[in-house]
Amino acid sequence: MKWFGRRSGRDGSRPVLARGGAGAVLWREGSGPAAGGWAQGYEAQVRAAYLGNPIAQRAVRLVAEGVASMPVVGDARAVALVAARSAGQELLESVGAQLLLHGNAYIQLIEDGAGGIGELYALRPERVTVEADAAGWPVAYRYRVGDRVTRIAAEDGAGRPAVVHIRGFHPLDDHYGLGCLGAATGAVAIHNEAARWNKALLDNAARPSGALVHDPGDGGVLSGEQYDRLRAQMDDAFAGAANAGRPMLLDGGLKWQAMSLTPADMDFVGLKAQAAREIALAFGVPPMLLGLPGDNTFANYREANRALWRQTIVPLGERVLGALGQAIDGWIGSGALRVDLDRVVALSDERDQLWARVAGADFLTPEEKRTLVGL
Repeated sequence: MKWFGRRSGRDGSRPVLARGGAGAVLWREGSGPAAGGWAQGYEAQVRAAYLGNPIAQRAVRLVAEGVASMPVVGDARAVALVAARSAGQELLESVGAQLLLHGNAYIQLIEDGAGGIGELYALRPERVTVEADAAGWPVAYRYRVGDRVTRIAAEDGAGRPAVVHIRGFHPLDDHYGLGCLGAATGAVAIHNEAARWNKALLDNAARPSGALVHDPGDGGVLSGEQYDRLRAQMDDAFAGAANAGRPMLLDGGLKWQAMSLTPADMDFVGLKAQAAREIALAFGVPPMLLGLPGDNTFANYREANRALWRQTIVPLGERVLGALGQAIDGWIGSGALRVDLDRVVALSDERDQLWARVAGADFLTPEEKRTLVGL
């Protein structure tokens, strides 16, 4: 038997897919010039955002750890597989972070040697390449670590899924999903550069910018060679964030005229805050939960936390559990998994309101009330 719609009677009716996904080039090669100086390619973007930006890292961790803490219900064997650690890996946390950052998660179903599933392991998505058949449909996955490539068939010999591919929607790619990291790259670059600029200003006594005026007193002007040499010296020694505020030594009729365009006028603090809010928006986290000032979208942290769970964590968790449950079902026959919303603390207010409304409905029988509250 074939799973996930790959039964022999349906293969001929499937549309043809593109065999080379656009996402593969973006994630693996990072080709082309960096747009606006922003990091290009998955590894560079991860280093700039998750490894080098506190806002992006905290946003991803909030969502991923929330997914890992979800109460899962279903068949006991399936729940145990999802909850078990494989080589120290927290499965749901890893998958949640991979979907946010990369847009793809590949979970390998490893046999136990007795015809069953022994463990689930999330592969590094940037190392995986989809291998398609003549019609463009995935038949295997190639996992590359250095010079070593391992081919993992999409299904085992019995037609059971061997790899679960969960991906975010990508409007321009048939095989690879789209994560949130690319949309946040510009805001991350602005936030990081503002931090570097402010640090350089502090290192160099926070001197303002201005104009270099040539005033020899006799009405003379700089020659072309002198002008080019002076401009090159200015670019090398005083331009850019690394030289922000560096004191200047002037001679030969040169004087420094401070300009009105100072870092205070440019409001780097406000610029950083706005970039931080855009980063939080890209990852679906209310800015209030990240401690960002000036954000009054929610009345309190409880509302913001409920919005995080209702709009980001629960939908992501249900997508992951749905895909895992469907794959596990091919092995054990009862792998359906779902989030137990009754046990989510952040959504307890919604549950209390439902119970209060149901309890006050005198026209309902006790059996109907139990049905409405999910019992």
